[in-house]
Amino acid sequence: MKPRILVVDDEESIREFLEIMLKKEGYEVTCAEDGAKAKDLLIKKNFNMIISDLQMPNMTGLELLKHVRETYPDTVFMMITAFGTTETAVEAMKMGAYDYLTKPFKIDEVRLNIQNALRASSLEVENKVLKRELKQEYSFQSIIGNSEPMHRIFDLVRRVSQTPTNILVTGESGTGKEVVAKAIHYNGPLKDRNFVTINCGAIPENLMESEMFGHKKGSFTGAVVDKSGLFEVADGGTLFLDEVGELPTTIQVKLLRAIQERVIRRVGATEDIKVDVRIIAATNRDLEAMVKEGSFRQDLFYRLNVINIKMPPLRERKEDIPLLANHFLKKYNDRLTKQISGISMEAMEVLKKYEYPGNVRELENIIERTVALEGGASILPESLPPFVATPTGRKLASSHEIEIGEDGIDIDKILGQIEKELIVKAIHASNGVKKRAAKILKITFRSMRYRVEKYNLGTMNEDEDDE
Repeated sequence: MKPRILVVDDEESIREFLEIMLKKEGYEVTCAEDGAKAKDLLIKKNFNMIISDLQMPNMTGLELLKHVRETYPDTVFMMITAFGTTETAVEAMKMGAYDYLTKPFKIDEVRLNIQNALRASSLEVENKVLKRELKQEYSFQSIIGNSEPMHRIFDLVRRVSQTPTNILVTGESGTGKEVVAKAIHYNGPLKDRNFVTINCGAIPENLMESEMFGHKKGSFTGAVVDKSGLFEVADGGTLFLDEVGELPTTIQVKLLRAIQERVIRRVGATEDIKVDVRIIAATNRDLEAMVKEGSFRQDLFYRLNVINIKMPPLRERKEDIPLLANHFLKKYNDRLTKQISGISMEAMEVLKKYEYPGNVRELENIIERTVALEGGASILPESLPPFVATPTGRKLASSHEIEIGEDGIDIDKILGQIEKELIVKAIHASNGVKKRAAKILKITFRSMRYRVEKYNLGTMNEDEDDE
């Protein structure tokens, strides 16, 4: 849809000039000779932008601006001013105008200003929509579970969401640590402020300080402009430190100072910047053990671990699997435009018996893959990936766990069980792409096909790609 622009000016020549120019640029243009007429047009039609003269009969540009800001806050307002009236233009910007155009016009300048204003407005509206969606997605209802461990989590999240206290969320990978962090933020007093994530395990050590605290132009090779760090972006809101156990010790010192003194210093700068940030950290590592071995600072651990929320693994709350599975079924039915009616009792039993080393994230992956490939009306046991029906959640038996009694052992049977589990795990790791699974196990596709048939894990052919 073409952006709609309303031009308001009591000079006909100005209206005609802007109308012709803007239509050539592809905009839908409507004109009004004063503020009163503009108000009537705004009732009948939505506009992306208003370009208005400052001095007009009946209603001035500033009066129109005040009305638009109160009634149509998402509409971009740009003021037209005569040369030498800069003070009034600045007053207009303080009242909410995006920018001002000075007469006589420079066409390229007008074109660029309008493009930038509409782009900025579009991003602002999109940001509001995303924030609204985030609040809905990360409400307490988004943390799914009816088990006793999850009821304890719900209670704790409700209480801590109303405080500015730092929180450490621990638990295995895939247990929902980030979902809980966002639920805490979006259900507390900081819900309208920024929620900023730093993945401490994904940023190279030499870039981590700049990402966190920002840098000054010229402070290192490639620093061509001043850059705000994510602490500054999160100022007044929440900073989520994911995989905090991966932080290098050099950064741990600077993070501790930022938390204790509520100030940061950009790389290459000499002055401090005050920040007010609520920290939520998450890790799947044992930070207390890391403190003892000296790889994580004890004082930083205590600063982060004011309140601890430990997320239970899915294997310890298996009564939640039906709730989660049906939630993901609905989600991927909608996303993939499928109409799968449900999960059969037999398939649900299979899902409940699986150990889920990847926890809730793995269950979601299983349901997504199953929905994507399912051609029937419901999910049956045979619809599920082969590895789900096998005991892959258990550790492979090691030699010291196997006792040799007086009657001896069946070594071929034991090796066969281990081989089968390895093949199933490789198929799982490759998302069912068996050629890739063969590469993982460093065997030929022909050998892989033989073993898949041997252990009744499905059928394969030379051309199968499974992608």
